Amino acid sequence: MPTDAQLLLLDGDVVGANLQAEQVMAAVREAFVLHSQRAGRVFPVVREKLHTGGVFGIKSGDVASQNLLGFKAAGFWSSNRGLGGEPHQATVALFDPNTGRPLCIMDGNAITTARTGAAGGLGLQLLARPESSRICIFGTGVQARVQLDYALTLLPQRCTVRYVTVGGAPDAVFESAFRARCAIDIARDRNEAVAASDIVITATPGGGALFDADAVQPGTHLTCVGADTAGKRELPEGVLQRARIFVDDRDQARSIGECQWAPQLPCIEIGDVLAGSATVERAAHDVTVFDMTGLALQDLTVARFLHERAIENGLGTSVPWPW
Repeated sequence: MPTDAQLLLLDGDVVGANLQAEQVMAAVREAFVLHSQRAGRVFPVVREKLHTGGVFGIKSGDVASQNLLGFKAAGFWSSNRGLGGEPHQATVALFDPNTGRPLCIMDGNAITTARTGAAGGLGLQLLARPESSRICIFGTGVQARVQLDYALTLLPQRCTVRYVTVGGAPDAVFESAFRARCAIDIARDRNEAVAASDIVITATPGGGALFDADAVQPGTHLTCVGADTAGKRELPEGVLQRARIFVDDRDQARSIGECQWAPQLPCIEIGDVLAGSATVERAAHDVTVFDMTGLALQDLTVARFLHERAIENGLGTSVPWPW
C-alpha cells in the first residue's frame, strides 16, 4: 500500500476566492443536465433534527463518467448566531471512486451559497417573464443576498426591490449592499409587496407560510429556497395548486421541499428543461414556482472545478493520509 498519499484541505478563504460566478453557473447547469440524463446519480438524502436543536444532513452522489464521487455534510444551527457564527454549516468531501480514498475536504458554506444562488438564477432565466422588474424578497441573510445578487445580474432591466424582515424593521446593511443596483426599500405590508411583484423570492428558515395565497397575482414567478426539511414551508396553502411547479429533484421536493405539502401535484425537473426533454411555454398569466431543495450533484460539480483549480495552482494544504 502507498504511504505517500496526501489529502488536500481547502478552507473557506481558498474556496471563496475561487468561486467565479460564471463557472458556478456552468457547473450548476451541468449538474441539472447530468441529473436529467441520469448520467449523475443522487443518493438518498439524510436530513435529521438533532437533540441540540440543529438540523444535520448529508447529500451525496456520483458521476461515473467523470470519476466523481462525494458528499456534502451540512445543516442549520440557529444557536450559532449567539456565538457570533454562521447558522448554516457545510463541509464537502471528494473521494476516489476506484479505491474509496478521500481526495479533498473543503469548506462547503460558500459552495452552498453560490450554487443555490446560481440555481435560483437559472430558474429566473427559464421561468420568470422576461419583462419582470419588480422583486419581493423574504429574508436578508446570506441566501437572500445571493439570490438577489443573481436576480439583479441576470434580469436585463433595472429592478425595484421590496424586502421583508422578521420583525418588520429595515436592514440598513442589506439595503446598502444593493442600493447602487436597484431601488430598494422595506416592505411595510408583505401581502401588498407580493401582490405588486413579478418575482417573489423566499429565503427564510422555512418556519411557516410567509404571506396569504391570494396575494400571488397571475404572472408571478416564485423562487422558494427555505423548505429543505420535512415540516418546513414558506408558501401558504393554495399557491402550489394554482402554479406550474418546477423542481430540482421530484422525489426530494416531495419529501423535504414545498411539494411535501402537495405531493400529488405534477412537477417538472428543471434539468429536463435545460436538457431539452421538457419545454416551458409560459403564458403571461401563469404562476410558476421553482421549489429548490438542492442537489448533491450541484455541490459535486462545483467542488470538482475547485479541486482541479487548487491542484493546478498549488492552493490549499496537503496533509499526509497514508493507506
